[in-house]
Amino acid sequence: MQITPSGQACGATVTGVDLRQPLSADLVGAIRAAWLQHHVLAFPDQDLSDDDLERFTLHFGGFGDDPFIAPVPGRMHVIAVERLADETSPLFAENWHSDWSFQARPPAGTCLYGIKIPPIGGDTLFANQHAALDEMPDKLRARVEGRMAIHSAKRAYAPDGFYGEGDKAKRSMDIRPSKDAEATQLHPYIRAHPETGRLGLFSCFGYIIGFEGMDDAEALPLLIELYQYQGQEAFVYRHKWQPGMLLMWDNRSVLHAATGGYDGHHRLLHRTTIAAA
Repeated sequence: MQITPSGQACGATVTGVDLRQPLSADLVGAIRAAWLQHHVLAFPDQDLSDDDLERFTLHFGGFGDDPFIAPVPGRMHVIAVERLADETSPLFAENWHSDWSFQARPPAGTCLYGIKIPPIGGDTLFANQHAALDEMPDKLRARVEGRMAIHSAKRAYAPDGFYGEGDKAKRSMDIRPSKDAEATQLHPYIRAHPETGRLGLFSCFGYIIGFEGMDDAEALPLLIELYQYQGQEAFVYRHKWQPGMLLMWDNRSVLHAATGGYDGHHRLLHRTTIAAA
């Protein structure tokens, strides 16, 4: 197995391993160590079935719970991230986020496998939130130090949310909005990574709707300022996709966002989430 860092704020490419084959405990340990170091790992030139994708996922934890998006037929833990060539709905997941941060136990990681990859566009952006905290100006850090962030999926997946009842008929993805999305959950905004202990920022405006003990008049402008800070170019790795590439990332360390630029092309990826330990 060879690991080649991206040279950007995070990310590395892993070659010399066939993910269709059983992985030894030593190899899984080496992949986990690289994942914790680089936060995003790309495995090119893989030819994976959904069985292979699920088996790989389970090497790193149980399956996470994927609310509000139906799994592909015949599966419980694989969802399709898809956009048809003639689709005109707004791009899915174009804003910075950490997957399902509104859960009591958000997923540790996400695995995404490229099946149909357009020849142009569709890069995925990742923002290193350990680096973002390390570089955060003292005055801005003082405003969030010790704060508990209020997370909720309501802006996205409530019936009146961005992906709500008014959106679903226009979209190829099988999104299931629900009033369950209105629930809230508290997490520290600055928190230690549960495996490495390294401090970082966790999630951002979108799934964070406020701060405990702070009124909206103060919290919302602060969240917008933080969002702009967290995704600045110095912290970003831009990932370029290839067909047959598996990507795994650490939701505890990075934010991610989709990009477009492939109108007229069909794009299809299959996704699993890795449960928190």
